[in-house]
Amino acid sequence: MLLNSAKLIGCPVLSLHLGGPIGRVTNEIVDPSELKVIACEVQGPQTGNGNYGDILDVRSVREYSNIGMIIDSIDDLVSRGDVVKFDEIMNLNFNLIGLNVKTKKGTKLGKIVDYTFDPETMMVMQFIVKRPFMKSFLDPELIVGRSEVKEINDYELIVKDEEQKIKKDIKKQDFVPNFVNPFREGKFAVNEATRDEK
Repeated sequence: MLLNSAKLIGCPVLSLHLGGPIGRVTNEIVDPSELKVIACEVQGPQTGNGNYGDILDVRSVREYSNIGMIIDSIDDLVSRGDVVKFDEIMNLNFNLIGLNVKTKKGTKLGKIVDYTFDPETMMVMQFIVKRPFMKSFLDPELIVGRSEVKEINDYELIVKDEEQKIKKDIKKQDFVPNFVNPFREGKFAVNEATRDEK
């Protein structure tokens, strides 16, 4: 089952040790080199220092349920500066939402408005792309799979060209069913000679 990133923001974080919520997710941290959610920023009355929340490593999440993300204890949260990898990625200010999506040839497909991820691996699996104004009449949203991505940078996501998809669709349209009509051959066929005799 895939989850939408939009549902991640504002998601309650619950501690088994405290028996209740300790805060809410305010931001997700995505590693652009792997296209993987590696952590979440959590803010609440018992977390954070100043304007920043604490960081929750997604590997510490025991379960994603309809009531929120369940962790063992508030001790699973770390502060900024505690984990070098998280700080390096947060300093990039990388955010998937709002990235332009283009083909390798430069055709603009739209902007990322949401994405889905696998809660078990935390890998980003699909990108929901809002189409440009003129293209949105026919197709308001486009879903781009992870396998379609060729390159990613600070400003855009580059995907395989649309022409390759069109060629695949044309091949599918050329398909001719290979079946035998039972009423034209075999035991159901009526012999012209016997029909004339009757």
